[in-house]
Amino acid sequence: QVQLVESGGGLVQAGGSLRLSCAASGRTFSSNVMGWFRQAPGKEREFVAAISWRTYSTDSVTGRFTISRDNAKNTVYLQMNSLKPEDTAVYYCAASSSLSAWRLPQDYDYWGQGTQVTVSS
Repeated sequence: QVQLVESGGGLVQAGGSLRLSCAASGRTFSSNVMGWFRQAPGKEREFVAAISWRTYSTDSVTGRFTISRDNAKNTVYLQMNSLKPEDTAVYYCAASSSLSAWRLPQDYDYWGQGTQVTVSS
């Protein structure tokens, strides 16, 4: 079956960097949309970034976060720089059967278990 396994979360000071990884197994997603979402306590899950043949990101992270993929490793990454306390959340990797839809959680078919990112001020 399909599995997405995130890694790379942790505790970092404001202004610091982290790189999240999401390794997929069970099928290849090289042509499909893969994305990152996050959910802070008491808030809804929100879109962060996605990648297909191009990349997409929400305004609050544009210029700070970069999504990329290594198709040979069936892995997607989220490089997070200039982190802020408001970036604190559980970050989820997601994979879609679609080649184009990317913004909404319901556009995705597979989810990882999440990795905690905590940014201290």
